[in-house]
Amino acid sequence: MNVKIADSWKNILQTEFEKTYFKELANFVKSEYKNNTCYPKGKDIFAAFDFCSLDDLKIVIIGQDPYHGPNQANGLCFSVKDGITHPPSLINIFKEITTDLNVDYPKSGNLEKWAKQGVLLLNATLTVRAHEAGSHQKKGWEIFTDEVIRQISNEKENIVFLLWGGFAKKKSKLINSKKHHILTSGHPSPLSANRGYWFGNKHFSKTNTILKSINEKEIDW
Repeated sequence: MNVKIADSWKNILQTEFEKTYFKELANFVKSEYKNNTCYPKGKDIFAAFDFCSLDDLKIVIIGQDPYHGPNQANGLCFSVKDGITHPPSLINIFKEITTDLNVDYPKSGNLEKWAKQGVLLLNATLTVRAHEAGSHQKKGWEIFTDEVIRQISNEKENIVFLLWGGFAKKKSKLINSKKHHILTSGHPSPLSANRGYWFGNKHFSKTNTILKSINEKEIDW
């Protein structure tokens, strides 16, 4: 695995790439991609960092694992490529946006346009074997992405963290809540959403209200 990460992130993450755990992780990922079908494509593994520079960062959304079906994962959590059927969690995210902001349901599930506005769409695990959810968990990715969250908390101010579901909520311990904004709710997956833990959280309008209050440009969700 060649680590090609955007320059703005290199400064705060370079030391991670030199650690033993990361070298072992890189070897594991290289072997997996060589011997199995894995997602996203190798060039998209660090896409979340490519589309959203540290300097422009406003929002962090944390996912768990990339999609493991063909042509779905594009390196941004919850996002799929143009023309790909929207997975259930993404459908519920878009449903909440339509009611929260009174806008039309988006045609494309590609969230690159969010990322380009300063939304870091970070999966805790950045790779997965095809059709095997969680297959690359506990190999070192979580150590790396926890450090990303920790560094953002240290280096930045007034970032809005959207923590959806139990897994993401646990990341709040890495964030200094005195200098950042943390919004939590249930996960947008059907299991959680249909039990009433997702719909009506108004996270998209609440985020824009926070951005407005600190004189930052609102996100065009």
